[in-house]
Amino acid sequence: MRKQIIFSTIVTLLSFGMIDSAALNDGNRTPNSLTEIKQSEELRKQAEELKIKQYHQEELENFLDAIGFRESSNDYTVTNRWGYMGKYQFGRSTLKGLGFKVTKKEFLSNPQLQEEAMMALLLHNKEKLQKYIDVFDGQTINGMYISESGILAAAHLGGQGSVKRYFKNGKVFKDGNGTKITSYMDIFSGYDIKLN
Repeated sequence: MRKQIIFSTIVTLLSFGMIDSAALNDGNRTPNSLTEIKQSEELRKQAEELKIKQYHQEELENFLDAIGFRESSNDYTVTNRWGYMGKYQFGRSTLKGLGFKVTKKEFLSNPQLQEEAMMALLLHNKEKLQKYIDVFDGQTINGMYISESGILAAAHLGGQGSVKRYFKNGKVFKDGNGTKITSYMDIFSGYDIKLN
């Protein structure tokens, strides 16, 4: 927690130029060497990179919170009538496919494990759907804005195969509740998550 507070303070100070001016000005002294100017530019660049990274992290957290709320009201302990488990409603086969060999009890009692499983699924789906993300991200199809986050949310609901079929021939998959992948693609579009 202390590291996070220090990190946030440094980012704030860098973004307002307070560290720059303190580092460059002894009293009223201005930078007088190329080295000092380069150091100042480097500090500004680092501050901007930190701000961008923090922004994408917040976007990812908001995205995960929104999906978790839609799936389970963010309840890590819930299991639905089809046996899907936890905050993100994972099926056993999906967990096994991602390499998570845990019991239902272990999974439901471990929020950190559920978050790790969700990140693993998002990264896996992004890898498998990258060419569709590259082609369709930022486009509007049938009045619906398409983004990476929307594509990944749709894959979470219906699997990457259903997303591929949608983009290839317009076939829209529905889950057991009748929820269409296009509704997830629409609802969860526009989050600037930048997964690596």
